[in-house]
Amino acid sequence: MDEDLERMTREELIEEAKRLRQGIREHRDCSGHDLCWHHPALWALLPDKTDPVPVVPEWPEFMKGCIKYRQSLDAQLPDAPRTDDSYDE
Repeated sequence: MDEDLERMTREELIEEAKRLRQGIREHRDCSGHDLCWHHPALWALLPDKTDPVPVVPEWPEFMKGCIKYRQSLDAQLPDAPRTDDSYDE
């Protein structure tokens, strides 16, 4: 699956590492409501091009996952700044 790396020069590997790091930083730096979005741009950094269609839970189960995720943020980042900014499309 990663045979392309075997064929890259040192310079190409460095450029690939920089490109991947930038994509990871963009994802890492999501905050607020952006944490909740589907992020296909992150997966597009991989050389194997697929267009995975996620299995989406029904609303009640989906919302349970949102609540669980938010609770995990409270547990893992209890001192993180909080906001009450509303979601605007």
